[in-house]
Amino acid sequence: MSGVQTIEVSAKDADQRLDRWFKDAYPGLSFGRLSKLLRTGQVRLNGKRAKPGDRIQTGDMIRVPPLEAEKTAPAGQQKKQTQERLSAKDRDYIRSLVIHEDDDLFVLNKPSGLAVQGGTNTERHLDGLLAGLVGSHEDKPKLVHRLDRDTSGILVVARTGAAARSLTQSFRARDAVKTYWALVSGVPTPKEGEIDAALAKLPGRGPQGAHERVGVVDRDHPEAKPARTAYEVLEQMGRRAAFMALQPLTGRTHQLRAHMAQLGTPIVGDGKYGGAEAMLEGVSKKLHLHAREIDIAHPKGGRLNVTADLSGHMKKTWADLTFLTNHPSPFAADTGKRRKG
Repeated sequence: MSGVQTIEVSAKDADQRLDRWFKDAYPGLSFGRLSKLLRTGQVRLNGKRAKPGDRIQTGDMIRVPPLEAEKTAPAGQQKKQTQERLSAKDRDYIRSLVIHEDDDLFVLNKPSGLAVQGGTNTERHLDGLLAGLVGSHEDKPKLVHRLDRDTSGILVVARTGAAARSLTQSFRARDAVKTYWALVSGVPTPKEGEIDAALAKLPGRGPQGAHERVGVVDRDHPEAKPARTAYEVLEQMGRRAAFMALQPLTGRTHQLRAHMAQLGTPIVGDGKYGGAEAMLEGVSKKLHLHAREIDIAHPKGGRLNVTADLSGHMKKTWADLTFLTNHPSPFAADTGKRRKG
């Protein structure tokens, strides 16, 4: 076939999915067409048939059929990109969320209500604003993990491909120690412990996971996934509510929300998992869950530790209930309580 190329994977492109590599190299190539090229053997990895999710490494050889036309985005997409150019107000806004930055990454304090990525009926999202963090000559920063729309707090964003791969591996290996703050309805008994309850997705999910929900299931359930959460009560308001520190030891969808509901102390504002019991009189009905602190291996070596202050409705709730906002994490490495997932 005329125009066929065999491209060697460089170190800067290593340890990523094959479809991600094609998206960067050939922006105009749709996922559907790439899948067909792979299925028919026109795209190969090291001489063998491959799948979109296969990971590539330095020195791998990718067979690429003629795709010159796909090196640029189609006209419609270019128009969309032009329409999505950020205003000065957008750039100032995304900049206002930065609580740490260096040559490899940004750490943002995401507000509640801002989706991390786009989806059905979601036009404004954090991923669409990330280009505002860098100059026009730099690549857009890359997401390496997620937070639910209604969860606030720490979100780590990579500035380079190498940093993205390093950070992604840290999250995948459960190296990152994450502490969340939450307000729950009631007070758990005991006040400190670990929840070990398998979770599975429940039927009836809507498009883009808009109605995605999980539930506690028996370990022998065909879709059960192990899920563990460490928790500790930091303060309480009688038996009405408790200020909690939570550490997810596994990374399941809605894990903290499902586990706290399983304890009988749902997170305040979490009607999806706690129903009416999650609502407290005189307290905002928004979700009270905040990614407070992260301790993670830095791409250049050593550890990065960052904390994010409360904002919005949670800041007001903490002030109204006179809870302290300077509690150290009970799960930090130097407390002796750090648990590994």
